[in-house]
Amino acid sequence: MAGFDAIKQQQQVWAAGDFAVIGWNLVYPGELLCEAVELRGGHELLDVATGAGNAALSAARRNCDATGIDYVPGLIERASARAAAEGLPVRFEVGDCEQLPFADESFDRVLSVFGSIFAPDQEKAAQELIRVCRSGGKIGMANWTLDGFWGHAFALIARYVAPPESLRSPLEWGTETRLKALFGETKSLTKISKRSALFRYRDNAHWIDVFTTCFGPVMNVLAKLDEKRSKEFLRNLDDTLTRFNVSGDGTLMVSADYLEVVIDK
Repeated sequence: MAGFDAIKQQQQVWAAGDFAVIGWNLVYPGELLCEAVELRGGHELLDVATGAGNAALSAARRNCDATGIDYVPGLIERASARAAAEGLPVRFEVGDCEQLPFADESFDRVLSVFGSIFAPDQEKAAQELIRVCRSGGKIGMANWTLDGFWGHAFALIARYVAPPESLRSPLEWGTETRLKALFGETKSLTKISKRSALFRYRDNAHWIDVFTTCFGPVMNVLAKLDEKRSKEFLRNLDDTLTRFNVSGDGTLMVSADYLEVVIDK
């Protein structure tokens, strides 16, 4: 556990920059996930690793009693400000997805949109999602895949700044094999759908400008490299963007595959 705690401290790179700007691209997957878990007005819902609150806010607009939790205090402040601006009664709290501060079976629906997958202790994170979900409820997840854009982008990041050896890849959550290992023995994996999130920018340079100033993991890489290696990293990142560009014109539209997962408890 001491090793996992050290990893969590390193993961505070998510607090760098402005992840809410990156999160604009993830609103639609959260909306789709809300539909996939069949939300109803009055449902008590928890959005785990909520970031700037996208899925929790989406649930609140559907008249659910929504709560969002994240271990980055700055993101919780941003999410709370968004809820206040819209007049939505969402509760946001600072907390760890491996130690959710809620009693067993507290929620009808439990969601995590590209969130719990980054927990160092994957088994613990999965068990916490199960624990706080009521019997008869549903757990919904959106998880990046190994062969999609973010699989390649995170692999590129790892080439320049190696992750701790004890850390399993978050992209394993985007495989049915790992999902069955984490959930399959005790819970029903009722639906696994392959989807794609689209990141739309003016061009590659625009994407790189935004992500080098707002996205903590990319900012962390550049902070640790000298000028030569930084330029090399950015060239490789530019090439990756080009490979996954599906715009068909001079703009950038990155297609990033993920698994939409619904688990019945």
